[in-house]
Amino acid sequence: MNVSRHRCAIALWIAVLCVDAAIAQRIASLEPRTYDTQPTPGAITAALNESQAMSFDPYETSAAQIAQLPPLPMAPLPFIPQTIQPLGSNAHASVWQWQLLPKDSIYPVYLADEKASRLAGRFTRPEGDNLLLDGTLGGRFGLFRFGDRSNGPFRHGMQLDIEGSAQVRLDMEEEADVRSVDFRAGVPLSFGFGRWQTRVGYYHLSSHTGDEFLLKNPDHDRLNFSRDVLFAGAAFWITERLRTYGEVGWAFYSDVSEQWEFMFGIEYMPTAPTGWRGAPFAAAHAHLREELDYGGSLTLQAGWAWRGHDGALLRLGADFYEGKSQQWSFFDKYEPLIGFGMWYDY
Repeated sequence: MNVSRHRCAIALWIAVLCVDAAIAQRIASLEPRTYDTQPTPGAITAALNESQAMSFDPYETSAAQIAQLPPLPMAPLPFIPQTIQPLGSNAHASVWQWQLLPKDSIYPVYLADEKASRLAGRFTRPEGDNLLLDGTLGGRFGLFRFGDRSNGPFRHGMQLDIEGSAQVRLDMEEEADVRSVDFRAGVPLSFGFGRWQTRVGYYHLSSHTGDEFLLKNPDHDRLNFSRDVLFAGAAFWITERLRTYGEVGWAFYSDVSEQWEFMFGIEYMPTAPTGWRGAPFAAAHAHLREELDYGGSLTLQAGWAWRGHDGALLRLGADFYEGKSQQWSFFDKYEPLIGFGMWYDY
């Protein structure tokens, strides 16, 4: 009796396993297929109507019959992008466009160039002289640019600027008398090729001795120092913050001065917005002039700088100058200077 019960239990257990397997197979046949693409509108109906294997009744057709239908024509998923941009990239940055009155420049001015147009002020006391304030009132302004809108120093395109400044020296111990002033105006045209940039252009510079100084120094020989210059320069960004450059100028008209001048240097500065924290800067600039037998001057600067979102650069720091006077009314006077200054380029 017990043996019969065991045999019945085993037979019942085998029957249950068979039923479970049949149910699992049936459920698997009913699972929907997954595709990487969407069917086109009306594709399901067309496929069902064109099937030669069966007549289709939507109320009586089983899952097994649906599985026997031919493959459906598919269309690509519309939400899958055809091109993938790197995270954070600007798809329009590399598109060249015309820009009117650009806020920044393809070819930044040289940081330690003593004759560049900018806003600047520096206090210094030359050996054996009074306390002097050397100020520059001016700047450079973009007229138009044809190029990309990428950020950072590696620009591509061309840009036409205008620049102008009055570079004045005040004798602070003589009632702030104007000792001399140099006037400069120019039109530079810049080209950017990534790390390489070049510029060509024209500038005029003329030097004038102050009336108060002439009245107090009647024996001073007043000079009408002036230059009209065509120039060409090139710069290379070694890194995003480190740049080296060189430039040559030829005066097609000059009075007192001679024709040729050469400039070269290296500089380190922040090129991205710094916020309130700022970042260090340093620059070395050499300026050689024919009227000084290709001697000239060496300028070293170092300090702290702040870069704005519009490209403007504000600097505070120490300035060391070795060579002939920065005021070209006194172009042949040896004048070593050490001072503290502020410079603003925009």
